Amino acid sequence: MNSKNKKRIIVILFLLILTTGCTKTLTDENKKPVRNETTGQTLTANILCQPTNKTTKELYKKNGVKIDKLPECSEFKITSGKYEGLWTSIFVKPLAYFLLVLGSLVKNYGISVIIISLIIRFIAYPITKKTAMQSEMMKKAQPEINRLQKKYANKKDQESMIKQNQEMMAIYKKYNINPMGGCLFAMIQLPIFVAFFEAVQRTPVIFEDKFLGLQLGTTPSVGIANPTFYSYIILMLLIAGTTYLSFKMTGMSNNDDPTMKMMPTMMTVMIIVTAMFMPTGLGIYWITSNLFTMAQNYIVRRSKKDGKAKV
Repeated sequence: MNSKNKKRIIVILFLLILTTGCTKTLTDENKKPVRNETTGQTLTANILCQPTNKTTKELYKKNGVKIDKLPECSEFKITSGKYEGLWTSIFVKPLAYFLLVLGSLVKNYGISVIIISLIIRFIAYPITKKTAMQSEMMKKAQPEINRLQKKYANKKDQESMIKQNQEMMAIYKKYNINPMGGCLFAMIQLPIFVAFFEAVQRTPVIFEDKFLGLQLGTTPSVGIANPTFYSYIILMLLIAGTTYLSFKMTGMSNNDDPTMKMMPTMMTVMIIVTAMFMPTGLGIYWITSNLFTMAQNYIVRRSKKDGKAKV
């Protein structure tokens, strides 16, 4: 895929996000977020279907949401509700629908999140495999790239910069590396991540459900104060561990640049902080995606050693 096509994809994704019907927090008459005292969860105003929990229903009715006009979650369809823009129509509602259908079959929406996450990753496998193979080739090229960076470290004139770029491109050609090759899945990953967030937050039977002691709609920052706090601590440890290892496996720390060496740690810290304030259901998606990435990178690495992989 050339750079022109990738730019087009970025523009399309940006336009989709601009037309989004995003998650809105339910507020009371004093404009304060409404919280379910039982779960500690801050409720979403623009839910897609009716809550099933009695307390949750009362909170919505008390704060002016006409939930009787919404379909029951068991009857929710991709076309249910009013049109809210391309983003909700293409990403959020279809994802919520498939989570609901699968969740009703397996009798747990946490398991549904895991299965849908794996299905998405298998669909994206041709792209993510190529990204993983590019990472492996980058590891092989890294010693030469490091030597090149040292060679031109103190040369900032235009002629030296042109020569450095030419020599860098020669290295990329030698190892068959596409500098933009690792960006495509990152562009796909962001809208999927946001769509999962909205699907969990806007679908009551999902955010009301539990998985291994975890309330799917509750954030770890709130859940840690619950009697089952240890479940949320384990969740955060899994997010931290799988995130760090998945970044390490991409070879970020092989670079001589101190900033690049610190990248796995910095990215992990950033994601831990973000995950503390995201619904638990999203954390389960992130862990599943990380484990898939780690398994995929291991397979690609083994195939490269056996001489079977082709970029």
